Amino acid sequence: MEFDAVLLAPRRADAIARGLWRDRTINDELDACVAACPDKLALTAVRLDTRDVRRFTYRELAALADRIAVGLSRLGVVRNDVVAMQLPNWWQFSLLYLACSRIGAVLNPLMPIFRERELSFMLNHGEARVLVVPKTFRNFDHEAMARGLRPGLPALQRIIVVDGGGADDFDTLLTKPEWEKASDAGAILMQNRPGPDDITQLIYTSGTTGEPKGVMHSANTLMANIVPYAQRLNLGADDVVLMGSPMAHQTGFMYGLAMPIMLKASVILQDVWDPAKAADLIRTEKATFTMASTPFLADLTRVVTESGQPVPTLRTFLCAGAPIPGPLVEQAQAGLGAKIVSAWGMTENGAVTLIKLDDDDKLASTTDGCPLPGVEVKVVDSEGASLPSGESGKLLVRACSNFGGYLKRPQWNGTDSKGWFDTGDLAYINANGYIRIAGRSKDVIIRGGENIPVVEIEGLLYSHPAVAQAAIIAFPDERLGERACAVIVPKSGQTIDFAGMVEFLKSHKLAVQYIPEKLIVRDAMPATPSGKIQKFRLRDMLKQGEL
Repeated sequence: MEFDAVLLAPRRADAIARGLWRDRTINDELDACVAACPDKLALTAVRLDTRDVRRFTYRELAALADRIAVGLSRLGVVRNDVVAMQLPNWWQFSLLYLACSRIGAVLNPLMPIFRERELSFMLNHGEARVLVVPKTFRNFDHEAMARGLRPGLPALQRIIVVDGGGADDFDTLLTKPEWEKASDAGAILMQNRPGPDDITQLIYTSGTTGEPKGVMHSANTLMANIVPYAQRLNLGADDVVLMGSPMAHQTGFMYGLAMPIMLKASVILQDVWDPAKAADLIRTEKATFTMASTPFLADLTRVVTESGQPVPTLRTFLCAGAPIPGPLVEQAQAGLGAKIVSAWGMTENGAVTLIKLDDDDKLASTTDGCPLPGVEVKVVDSEGASLPSGESGKLLVRACSNFGGYLKRPQWNGTDSKGWFDTGDLAYINANGYIRIAGRSKDVIIRGGENIPVVEIEGLLYSHPAVAQAAIIAFPDERLGERACAVIVPKSGQTIDFAGMVEFLKSHKLAVQYIPEKLIVRDAMPATPSGKIQKFRLRDMLKQGEL
């Protein structure tokens, strides 16, 4: 694969001179852990379905990463090949990334909720050579789906199945043979190591273009975010991170996989969100930090409060993905005894703004934080002129952690010659430099921290024989932040109901979480003179109860 990460080279010299890029990779960080604390517990992976718990020291982590890396090489994986992986938070996820990094392969994490429609595009666009899936997860047969997709994926050479039990079984191919002891293993592991500016991660994000966008990150861009993030949160080697957010999201990947290694800390992976289990893990494993979206915070707070069993080691809960209601901040602080930190960020650059640990607690519900070191933000009007504090406009970010570009779509990179990236969000900055997201100019709904690709769903609805017009808008939800509502104008003489809409979207293999949870049928849409649907009016009408 040729990666067109055109946004990296122009800012390298400045980033190095300012000490923002460290010119290290995850290989350097893991090797440093083995040298400094080889027998320290690095990773605890908990599977709720089998109740299996696997633990790895840093020495064991590195040894198994080497074994899997050579095993991947034996399967034909070479430098810059894309290894796609649709796994939950299992230990195999972490080990596959570390193994890919040993031989210069690029990991493409895929959310387990994705189905045929999303996967067929991503795997083709990214030219994945290997796809790793679970046999089943949450009662869904991922292996059958993967094999059904394969005829339409010309670049895909191998499907590997965790718990598969057959010729393509993960353990049979990658962890049981002692590949690291082969005579050529040393050469394979040393000659193919990537550099800090090589692409190490390809991760897809939903947008307004009608197709997912492949975000390219290097070790330098990822680590340039993780270092100041950990410093602001006062995280170090003594911390224990609980990660219940999917590692196929940037949240889980950066702060649940890479960050603990960079800190020489320990991490606990939880594969299915269960707040009672999370509370139990915090207590038994002495977790000190976790990060997740608002629904996770609400769930954990409720469980701990109702059970009366405290989580005394938990110092910090960083909450991002949607604004945190003020009452929830108060309830969480009282129930968990932890500092609640609000934050805002994107797949393209990781966390951009966080409140500080010594900030007034009210800032967690009234702001999305201030920029991390190495990050600049500004709010501009439609002409690009900077706006004064308190005035809402387009949010631009210039960050050392900004991505390398969108794979094969440089025209969408949204970054000007001075390095300012158009986030697609609307925001304002207060007098103290703290931002507040005021809306989204891009047409994406965030449901429980998960972006819903509005344009894609609208396109599917327009293909329904009964639909003349369709618009997807958000409606507020106390737990998830937002849910999706479909507003439809039927064709003359045609009808459509909620059950029919759901059945139609499911027939197109859309992820269940993307399907609108409300349907409103109208005779006409509010529109501009040119005929463009005025979604802001639909949102206002829904809010006022006029729909």
